[in-house]
Amino acid sequence: MDTDRIVADLHAHTTASDGTMTLAELTATAREAGIDWVAVTDHDRIHPELTRPVVERDGVRVVRGVELRVEAGVERLDLLGYAVEHTTPLDAEIERLQTDRERRGAAICDAVEDRLGVDLDIEPGPGIGRPHIARAIDESAAPYDYAEAFDELIGSDGPCYVAREVTDLERGVDLLSEAAAVVGLAHPFRYDDVDAALDVARDLDAVERFYPYGRAVDDGRIERVASESDLLLTGGSDAHERTLGEAGLTAEAFEPVRDRLPDPT
Repeated sequence: MDTDRIVADLHAHTTASDGTMTLAELTATAREAGIDWVAVTDHDRIHPELTRPVVERDGVRVVRGVELRVEAGVERLDLLGYAVEHTTPLDAEIERLQTDRERRGAAICDAVEDRLGVDLDIEPGPGIGRPHIARAIDESAAPYDYAEAFDELIGSDGPCYVAREVTDLERGVDLLSEAAAVVGLAHPFRYDDVDAALDVARDLDAVERFYPYGRAVDDGRIERVASESDLLLTGGSDAHERTLGEAGLTAEAFEPVRDRLPDPT
C-alpha cells in the first residue's frame, strides 16, 4: 500500500467560478490521478450541479464546498466550507455576492477595453472572476499574456482594478458554521499577516496545511496552532487548471476529516 498517495484533494475550482474544468472533467481528472475524494470549492458559489453535500460520481466522492472571501479588518481571508447544505441565509448571501461579482466583472472589462481599445469578447455572468478576464485579455489583441494582465492591469494595484464586496468575517463564519460540516481557513501563508490569519483559524474547525504555496511555509507553526486549538488539517491543490493532486491528504491524514463528512449519496 502506498502510504504517501494523495487520496483527497480538498480545494478545487470548476467553471462555476474561475476554474477551467467542468464538474464532469474535474471528476474524470480526479479518477485518472487516483484521487478518491475531491472537494469543489468554487469562489462564493455552491456548484449548481451538486445535489447533496457529498455525492459519488464514477467512483470519486465529490464534496460540495465553497470558498468564501471575508473581510477580516486587516485584510481579506478565504474560508473553506465542506459538505455544505443549502440554507436560506447562505443562499441569499451567495446571490448578493454573485450579483456584485457580475457588476464588478463588467466594470473591469469596460475599464480594460477603454484603456486598450480592444474587445474582450466576454459576457460577465455567474461566477465571473478576474482569471476569466485575464484569460480574455490573453486571447485578445492586447499585448499582455495572462500573468501580465494581472501584473499590469487588473491586479489590486492595477489601473483597471475594481474592488468588490465581500462578506464580513463574523457573518461568514456564522453562515458556514450553520451550513457546513467543516469550516476551515484556506492557505494561511498566503496572507500578509500570517499571525492574524492563524488567530482566525483558531476559532474554526480546520486549517489548510497541505497546499502548493510557492513561498516559504512554516509547517510546524500551522501544526502547533492546529494542536493547540484542536483543528483538523486539510489540504488541496487549489486547482484552477486541469491538474489535481499537487497537494492534498494521504489516507492517514484524511481519516479525521473523513470522520466529519457525511457518507456519499
